[in-house]
Amino acid sequence: MLTKPILTADHAEAIGKTCLKFAKGKNWEVCVAVCDDGGNLLWLQRDYTVPPISSTIAWHKARTSVLGRRPSKAYETVINEGRLAFLSVPDLKGLMEGGLPIFVHEYCIGGVGVSNLKASDDALVAEQGIRNFIGSIENKNE
Repeated sequence: MLTKPILTADHAEAIGKTCLKFAKGKNWEVCVAVCDDGGNLLWLQRDYTVPPISSTIAWHKARTSVLGRRPSKAYETVINEGRLAFLSVPDLKGLMEGGLPIFVHEYCIGGVGVSNLKASDDALVAEQGIRNFIGSIENKNE
């Protein structure tokens, strides 16, 4: 039988709040979504000045990164290189940079999506939340 780590609601909240804290430190207003390993939304928060559509965009970026087990930017890149067939995949909607999968050991346990900034900054915010989470796990295991 396989045993694997899971992302809990408490983990998702901690990751999301770390992302928001990092963004606020740069005076950035964002929406952050955190999904489980099936792309299901566990946590979402949107700064009140951020357009409501960012909630959907952030969630789909996170979901895409989880389902593909790679950053959502990978899909944006291949589409921009001409592989337009990816646009027809029903469950892949966040086909732009800003979604990152969360790996613990070799397992993808979830993903983070950020929206409302330029794409590379969305990804930077997501990365900070994931790095902090992974660091906290490693510190507990020492």
